[in-house]
Amino acid sequence: MRKIVLYIAVSLNGKIARSDGNVDWLEKVPNPDNMDYGYKEFLETIDTTIQGYKTYAQLVGWGIDFPYKDKTNFVFTRNQELIDNENVKFIKNDHVQFVRELKTKEGKGIWVIGGGQLNTMLFNENLIDEIQLFLMPIVISPGIDLIEFVPNEKLMSLIEVHQYSNGVVFMKYRNNV
Repeated sequence: MRKIVLYIAVSLNGKIARSDGNVDWLEKVPNPDNMDYGYKEFLETIDTTIQGYKTYAQLVGWGIDFPYKDKTNFVFTRNQELIDNENVKFIKNDHVQFVRELKTKEGKGIWVIGGGQLNTMLFNENLIDEIQLFLMPIVISPGIDLIEFVPNEKLMSLIEVHQYSNGVVFMKYRNNV
């Protein structure tokens, strides 16, 4: 069975983005060595991405080439009017069942890019197998929580931790369920 990984950066106060979805605060964290924090290595472990529509719209709004063209990309939405394009397939119904079926198909890992609503839905359904979290040494407010609304209480197992010289801390957690 394929592994679903929430790989994401979070502020010290648990935010993954500003209220408008902006992640400009990530650029405020000094990175004099231009570290990618293992991002390229992580990308090699996945062949599929899942993201919510707001996250997708934010990414497209940056005016850059779609960065995951070599992956299979799914965008979760309730908007029945959206049309699939060369980069993404819009999943408009039965999101949880879709993910359950996706996990059983052949392939590499599946990256949950975000946002908070999608994270919560998958977390509460025990569909996130691993959380790879980059705790950034910055506080922002207001913003979108890592897991919005009311998450189910769940004990996770810490399986790896690494501190970078610029104050970023990487933590990898496994879902115990």
